[in-house]
Amino acid sequence: MAASHRKARVRDVAFCRLIFIGVLGVVLLVLLIRTKTFIDLVSRYSPDTDGSVGLTHNYTSVSNKNLKLPRQNELSISLEKRNQMLPRNLDLYPRLAKNHVVIVLYVHNRPQYLRVAVDSLSRVEGISETLLVVSHDGYFEEMNKIVEDIKFCQVKQIFAPYSPHVFPNSFPGVSPNDCKDKDDPAKKKCEGTPDQYGNHRSPKIVSLKHHWWWMMNTVWDGLKETSQHSGHILFLEEDHFIYPNAYRNLQLLIELKPQKCPHCYAANLAPCDVKLRGEGWESLIAERMGNVGYSFNRTVWRKIHRKAREFCSFDDYNWDITMWATVFPSFGGPVYTLRGPRTSAVHFGKCGLHQGQGENAACIDNGVLNLEVAEVDRVPNIKSDWGVYVYEHQSGYQAGFRGWGGWGDIRDRQLCLEFAKMYWASG
Repeated sequence: MAASHRKARVRDVAFCRLIFIGVLGVVLLVLLIRTKTFIDLVSRYSPDTDGSVGLTHNYTSVSNKNLKLPRQNELSISLEKRNQMLPRNLDLYPRLAKNHVVIVLYVHNRPQYLRVAVDSLSRVEGISETLLVVSHDGYFEEMNKIVEDIKFCQVKQIFAPYSPHVFPNSFPGVSPNDCKDKDDPAKKKCEGTPDQYGNHRSPKIVSLKHHWWWMMNTVWDGLKETSQHSGHILFLEEDHFIYPNAYRNLQLLIELKPQKCPHCYAANLAPCDVKLRGEGWESLIAERMGNVGYSFNRTVWRKIHRKAREFCSFDDYNWDITMWATVFPSFGGPVYTLRGPRTSAVHFGKCGLHQGQGENAACIDNGVLNLEVAEVDRVPNIKSDWGVYVYEHQSGYQAGFRGWGGWGDIRDRQLCLEFAKMYWASG
């Protein structure tokens, strides 16, 4: 009787120990998961305290040590440090939606335009679900202040540290010994390589192409927040007005693209002809990629990145014309984008002055945008059962166009190629 009682007690103790070990194991597992999550967060959002550079994709820290970039001044270094700051408004929007489309707004120094673009974004349905990256061509305090006041979503600011605007007395800005206009370098003993029309570089003009290329490489391959993003990224400029339905329409286009237009490279919010507002048909449209509200994924970026030499050597200071005339034709077939029959974004400029404006185009005068948004453009207006109309032959810049010039200086071309290697460890 006593023996059986002792056996029962042993079994009870063993059972209690088993339960205790199981509970302890669960507690340890939870602690381990939380610790790993914490470490991951710290690793993701804490820049190195000693300023050291990682191997790849370490914020906007340059990974390739063998680059031939311009010697940085104090402002350039400070901008690179600012690029490592956390996104703003993480306390208001701690999580991004699972299927979010990152939005990149690239800006120059037109605060009057930027206010209109930001105000339009604030009214977009779904904007709070995503990350807005604002890429500045240099540093301008008024532009920075406008972005710092944004409260409608997570916001990440980046500043081009090698912008010509950051270097007032040296390349890529204006160097004291630079050739000007149509100077003969041999006679003037000045520095510079003229373009195909005999003109020397203008830093303010070449900054457009430099900024776009630096931004693309940084967003896709350099930013911790976006370098692992597998979906589409939407690109906008400071003179683009975005309709309230733009984000939801874009999500629909991205979802429909694999089935409706598997050969399409991108999804656009607006027609490639900036003067048009769409056909108004009950059909999706496939046409050449435009430069207003365009989006694509990492697969397309890889194809573009592989054409760095073509992009950087084409004698045209416009990034978009460079893409249309030399990069896209090198893909071996038409580069289509998918869009809706009604625009969800418009390009605006000063009334009566902006190149390419038509009588129905949006324009800005005295800080007020002359544009009315119809009710149909305030809600998603793309249907999943629509077919696709393909514009097979469209006018515009094609392969064979030589370029408008402005991009002949060897130094600009070399800097452009260096940007393409920034975030890739040297072999």
